[in-house]
Amino acid sequence: MKEQLMKEKTQIGKFLIFTLLFCLLGTACFSQNTNDDMKPAQSIEELKQQLEKTLEDAHIPGMSVAVVRRDGQDWVAGLGKADVASDRMATSETRFRIGSTSKGFVSLAVLMLVEQGKLSLEDPVHKLAPEVWFENRWEASDPVRIVHLLEHTTGWDDMHLREYAKDDATINLLEALDYDHHSRISRWRPGTRMAYCNAGPSVAAYIVEKVTGMRFEDYVRENLFTPIGMQTATYFQPTQEFSTTYQADGKTAYPYSNIIHRPSGAINACASDMANYLRFYLNRGNVNGTQILPTTAINRMEIPTSTWAAKEGLKVGYGLSNYWTIHDGFVYHGHNGGIDGGLTEMAYMPDLGVGYFYSINSANGEAFNKIGAIIRSYITRDLQKPSLPPTAPLPINATEYAGWYEPDSPRLELTSFLERLLGMTYIRFEESRLLMSSLGEKNATFLPVTGAQFRYVPVKESPEPVATVELLNPNVKGKFIQMGLEMTTMKRIPTWLAIAKIVLTGFVLLSIISILLYAPFWILGGIIKKWRRPRERSMRLLPLVAVLSLVSIVVICALSGNLFILRMGNLTGWSLSLFLATIIFAVASVASAVVLWRTPKQEVRRFIRVYSIGVSTALVIATGYLAYWGVIGLRIWA
Repeated sequence: MKEQLMKEKTQIGKFLIFTLLFCLLGTACFSQNTNDDMKPAQSIEELKQQLEKTLEDAHIPGMSVAVVRRDGQDWVAGLGKADVASDRMATSETRFRIGSTSKGFVSLAVLMLVEQGKLSLEDPVHKLAPEVWFENRWEASDPVRIVHLLEHTTGWDDMHLREYAKDDATINLLEALDYDHHSRISRWRPGTRMAYCNAGPSVAAYIVEKVTGMRFEDYVRENLFTPIGMQTATYFQPTQEFSTTYQADGKTAYPYSNIIHRPSGAINACASDMANYLRFYLNRGNVNGTQILPTTAINRMEIPTSTWAAKEGLKVGYGLSNYWTIHDGFVYHGHNGGIDGGLTEMAYMPDLGVGYFYSINSANGEAFNKIGAIIRSYITRDLQKPSLPPTAPLPINATEYAGWYEPDSPRLELTSFLERLLGMTYIRFEESRLLMSSLGEKNATFLPVTGAQFRYVPVKESPEPVATVELLNPNVKGKFIQMGLEMTTMKRIPTWLAIAKIVLTGFVLLSIISILLYAPFWILGGIIKKWRRPRERSMRLLPLVAVLSLVSIVVICALSGNLFILRMGNLTGWSLSLFLATIIFAVASVASAVVLWRTPKQEVRRFIRVYSIGVSTALVIATGYLAYWGVIGLRIWA
């Protein structure tokens, strides 16, 4: 899940659909640049000034921030406004929504019960909670276990949009899990690959309820919030001292969203709460001399164990609601989060005894990244970067892994077809290095570290001090590679298949573009009487209708704006229009091929017929591919 911006942004469905459609139309989308050349702040006052300027420049109303050390707090504050309409300022006690950072408390609650002997991470979920529906065809040999829920290795799809869109402040956990269980189907053997899934922690939280006899939120408040010193933290909407969330303009407020899977992302917490929470991790479970959880439990949270890569020794990845990130040569642990209009990051370095938290009340992802870079520059300004491990020889069988790969552990099954196209990667070995080329980077360089592990050496940034890539050797057919920070498993595909995908994708894109470019000319020709050719009209009109339906999908998504989740996660005019547009695309594409086949050759010009054969073939290929992956007739609200 290292998606450098936000693994947990609930607008991910919007982002992926946009990416798909713009790619199909040949439009290039480029990610924002967060490298700002700003010098590291040398004092808290200077850090505050840099952050306030960033808030002002990006039209972000306010933020909550904490910088802490193992032995105390450097800075805990609120900046800007908690609410624009009332002109209420943010303070260190203003509660911000922390999104998926909430998941850590599910793992902590489970670990508490493990320490008490009431649970084991290896317990099968079906045994503990048979009333919770899920489907796993490998259940007899590879059951879904608690550890899989927390490390996101169940193989389940992520929550569907209708689950994100459901707003209910009173729903209990079992009711929330029953609301839409269709995503909880294992797509591969549990405990092999990681794919982020918001439903997993909710199932684990329900198990906590069954074992303790307490509502999960009450158990967390009594056993974690209060002992840690998180006096204002709550899973429910506060009545005072909380921040409103805003769209990217910093003015338009979002309504408060009552997330039905509360354990996975509903906590409201202030900077003081989060400062204490960070120190809890830095002191390895100890709070003011009281050991809330043993050090071994905190260590366990930070190390993944259940993926193929983890079993083969790769430490980087997603542990128990706690994952690794690397910035400028420093290694962090923690979690981030996102809800409509709110973005959060919590990260710490246990070996160096320092950590930070910040949360903004705006949906501005670019500024969010910039703020993180400013804070990290400050806390690491006088720190020595971890030493780099020595370069080892290439594994003996390294060349066996050369070739084409595609992502094989999609978070969202709906957009798997897109990942498999855009994520294709070519791997080769040269001069004792692994070179990786993809749409994102050409010849990314990785050096061997130990065994089958490699570390990344970027061109402009500090090299990564730990291995982040593993050549996997699972007991299954095929070659696999694990991208540790991205938490993506890649599977090798035949060269002919990779080339076919590239060629066909290019063919489809060029055909679509040509239809749009050619349309004005034949439409003009239809107006001029001597150019009219009735038998050719439908051969040109139907492909245009198909392409315009794709354009309409882009327009629908764009106009749905910041309310994408609500508009698409429910049956609305927006979601129904999206459904109809995919149907029109398929019908028009197939109809163009039928009309072409039924039109006598002698009644159309040769070059028109040849061109129509090309574009109709491209559209039918696109229709078949999208239909195979369930995009045609997409009922995104269902």
